[in-house]
Amino acid sequence: MSSEINENKFKPVPGIAGRYISTIEDENGLLKEIQYHDTDTFNFGFDVVDVLADKCPDKTAMMHISKAGKQRRITFKDMMYYSNKSANYLQYLGIKKGDKVLLILKRHYQFWFALLALHKIGAIAVPCSYLLTKKDFEYRLKAGSISAVICTADGDVSEEFDKAARNYTGLKAKMLVGGSKDGWYKVNRDVRFFSPLFKRPVNAACGNDTALMFFTSGTTSYPKMAAHSHKYPLAHYITAKYWHQVESDGLHFTISDTGWGKALWGKIYGQWLAEAPIFTYDYNEFFAKEILSLMEKYHITSFCAPPTVFRMLVHIDMTKFDLSHLHHVSTAGEALNPEVYEKFYRATGLKIMEGFGQTETTLVAANLKGMEPKPGSMGKPSPLYEVKLMNDLGHEVKQGDVGEICIRVTEENQLGLFLGYYLDEEKTASVLYDGYYHTGDTAYQDEDGYMWYVGRRDDIIKSAGFRVGPFEIENEIMKLPYVMECAVTSVPDKVRGQAIKASIVLSKGVEVNEKLKKETMKYLKNNLASYKRPKFLDFVAELPKTTSGKVRRAEIKAKDWDKK
Repeated sequence: MSSEINENKFKPVPGIAGRYISTIEDENGLLKEIQYHDTDTFNFGFDVVDVLADKCPDKTAMMHISKAGKQRRITFKDMMYYSNKSANYLQYLGIKKGDKVLLILKRHYQFWFALLALHKIGAIAVPCSYLLTKKDFEYRLKAGSISAVICTADGDVSEEFDKAARNYTGLKAKMLVGGSKDGWYKVNRDVRFFSPLFKRPVNAACGNDTALMFFTSGTTSYPKMAAHSHKYPLAHYITAKYWHQVESDGLHFTISDTGWGKALWGKIYGQWLAEAPIFTYDYNEFFAKEILSLMEKYHITSFCAPPTVFRMLVHIDMTKFDLSHLHHVSTAGEALNPEVYEKFYRATGLKIMEGFGQTETTLVAANLKGMEPKPGSMGKPSPLYEVKLMNDLGHEVKQGDVGEICIRVTEENQLGLFLGYYLDEEKTASVLYDGYYHTGDTAYQDEDGYMWYVGRRDDIIKSAGFRVGPFEIENEIMKLPYVMECAVTSVPDKVRGQAIKASIVLSKGVEVNEKLKKETMKYLKNNLASYKRPKFLDFVAELPKTTSGKVRRAEIKAKDWDKK
């Protein structure tokens, strides 16, 4: 975006974010354009958290509920205080600017202290899931040239890490949160002895310096390491203010483990830029009724969760919970089935605002504040990006035709896009070329400019000369009242080349029998064109998923094609 602000058009946004962001909105509050300025020296730890600690020290930054039910109200002053102590602690252990540090902290409140501390000392945060195993850590240690780890004491994840690190010589420190173990520093004990004062270094990391590295979900291949700069948090102002529609006097709840980029979409950056408190529940296992009870008790005002969560919520009676304080709901991670949207709306009167983005980006398209969502659509392109749908020849497709979602890359709109895949120029070049970032996801755009997700390029099924996206078939299957979730993939077929298979998870208490199978096939025959109908139905207990909750269609497909 241009660094020159036309004061006659653009207005600085309210609060601390106004120093960096100016916008144009229409009469309904719909964001039309956005510009960023003074970003080259930006560091979220100093320029947002510490500024808020001075401006509103006693304002709630986060309401944290432990898995044991202990409530902690953490203010912005607390965030500055403990992130400074953590920064001094990390420097004492030899962590310095440019070092890569794994954060494996579930939803522990110490994650926020550690992340901010790393931003302040200029080390690079590398969030990871606590569900990873020895093999996963072996890959990450080498791929990321990791210097240190801060890990939860819960479960056996630290043991898996130790197994992976036996032959790795690059570690400066291993730090454990919430427990004690030989060879590991005890964070909760040690950090108390360090000063709560931390002066901004003269050469503090900022602007285009690398701040974060995320391992991608790996739905079709082994995870890549996407790097983001210190400007990345600024791009999430749109995420929080216009998509989540957070309120400065409310409480925002995003369901995500801190091992994934979605946590930083919904649990810190944009929300605090908008000066809105966040809610975090450090649970081990998801129970829909428990989540709804917490939303009722703590008066959650905005809520974001992946479609998997909404699919569970609509299968219970939500009218038994007082959700009157809840004003806005949103979803991303996978496409949302229209049937789930409609069920949630009937139960709550709230419209789920779907959005789309990737580990490599911020919010690319969404149903933003001021828009009327179309059930099943990911919304319109974000004003931050210039988005085009392109064919295999690199030409923009016509309205209604399916194309790959591509983002124009220029000096002016790089903010929000990743810097590249760490130490992998070949993979970076495979997606960043001809002036565009090629997402690998496909969609079509309707006459009103709304985008409709079709699937990953690798998920498109080519059967008897037709190209079929799995999502439209899944949407139809999800209309059956006894279906909890499903995934559509291809299987080998001697005549068609590829045939269509549906893997179906039934609602709790529903049993598979011949009558149900025939009823399902009859429904699909009556509601899908012949070339879109699944030839095979596979009723399964669960679908394979990444630890971030995305369905691994590639894994289902691989098993069927390996049998060929």
